[in-house]
Amino acid sequence: MHSRVAARIPHRHAFWVVGIAFIVLMASSAAPSPLYPVYQQSWGFSAITLTSIFAVYAVALLATLLTVGSLSDHVGRKPILIASLLLLIVSLVLFIVADSVPMLIAARVVQGIAAGAATGAMSAAVIDLQPNASTGPLINSIAPSLGIAGGALGAGLLVQLAPAPEILVFALLIAAAAVLAVALLFVPETSAMRGFDSRRHLASTLLPRASLPKSVRGPFLLIAPALFATWSLGGFHLSLGPSIIGTVFGIDNHIVGGLEIFPLFASGAVAAALVRNGVPRTVMMIGATVLAAGVALSLASVVTSSVPLYFVGAVIAGSGWGATFLGAMRTLGALVPAAERGGVFATTFVVSYLAFSVPAVIAGLAVHRLGLTTTVEVYGSFVIALALFSVLGFSMSQRRNR
Repeated sequence: MHSRVAARIPHRHAFWVVGIAFIVLMASSAAPSPLYPVYQQSWGFSAITLTSIFAVYAVALLATLLTVGSLSDHVGRKPILIASLLLLIVSLVLFIVADSVPMLIAARVVQGIAAGAATGAMSAAVIDLQPNASTGPLINSIAPSLGIAGGALGAGLLVQLAPAPEILVFALLIAAAAVLAVALLFVPETSAMRGFDSRRHLASTLLPRASLPKSVRGPFLLIAPALFATWSLGGFHLSLGPSIIGTVFGIDNHIVGGLEIFPLFASGAVAAALVRNGVPRTVMMIGATVLAAGVALSLASVVTSSVPLYFVGAVIAGSGWGATFLGAMRTLGALVPAAERGGVFATTFVVSYLAFSVPAVIAGLAVHRLGLTTTVEVYGSFVIALALFSVLGFSMSQRRNR
């Protein structure tokens, strides 16, 4: 009994272990982006192939979320998180040995499965272990943006400055994932672990589905357009952002390609930290408005070929991204009982990753027909419309409540 207690670290430390694991997971998803132009130059594939490589990650992630997203509510958070990190290490090894597009796709698929298995469990564990009511939603909101920003910028620096970046980027991530997998062995289990009544119960749990308790459905319908606007913008930057820097602005530098992604997500993390104590609905409305304004500036920069304006627009849009997502996670975290958090957060990320992948693939197809500049303009207008639609929905809801 004494050794069992001694093997567990305190909740406040366990909270940060899970939070850092979430950041590393998201960093690994963004790390390949600055390498795509390198692979494209070496293997000679098209923009459609590039966005397809990006999209298979999200498809694998979505399929996994829909099947095992709520599994941690039944078998525990720790087994899911540790297994996910081990699977992530396998995907990173595949990146290192990849010598063709099919190998790259295989690496992304395994990486997507690892992320899909972990995302719902990590979000739920962060809420379970949070030291206070605002810290958990804050980490859940900034982990994706901070991880993606750090992964993209770090990989961009290594591609430009370090030898053998196709190996070094993923070797560093393997080391981080291995350390965190060991640390998670000592994290206390927080799931109610409802288990399964029968094999039929297990099979029904693993059937692809996205479900929400009735108490959450109303707020979620208001949140969904904002989620779609934020994540579709992020997916576009991660898949075609480096190409915009090279083609639209004529800058052939991998560090700048990484920096193209960094301000969007880094400013999102900063904004989420600044507004973490605001009223969730108000934070979402302001965030969606700011996001629309930032995207409008980015569109103006493409028309005028202004690089500084493009980065200013990315910072403003990213601030809206962070505030909007924080408001969404705080609203859901407060409404969902602990025993259902894994499933609800999995459903939330299903919507998010649909927005992350599907519009980006459509944009990749549109580049050939419309050109990159026109595609950027159409895509940006779509994001602006979604964000403003969300603001309108929240405004009407507030008036009804009054």
